[in-house]
Amino acid sequence: MRSASFQYPRCEDERYQPHFLDSCFLCHKQISQNSDIYMYRGNTPFCSQECRQEQIEMDESNEKRLKLSSKRSNQLRQSKESDTNKAVRTGTVVVG
Repeated sequence: MRSASFQYPRCEDERYQPHFLDSCFLCHKQISQNSDIYMYRGNTPFCSQECRQEQIEMDESNEKRLKLSSKRSNQLRQSKESDTNKAVRTGTVVVG
């Protein structure tokens, strides 16, 4: 007699690798077959809109932080380059 619950092919097999849609990317909660799956950035599954929104906010925060640190390092590099490009003769006073 067949079981009423859904089973993945070869799930008894010890080599079975879960499908990427089996659990939420953020909270790792199991996503049942009859549940909605909330996707983000192509193939990242979430169990709820709240989990997906939390991930979106974390990604945006990380991107903003990276842009700021990149901008600061570019400014420092430009500042150092402009300092090294100044020609200074010995015995001359440079007023900036």
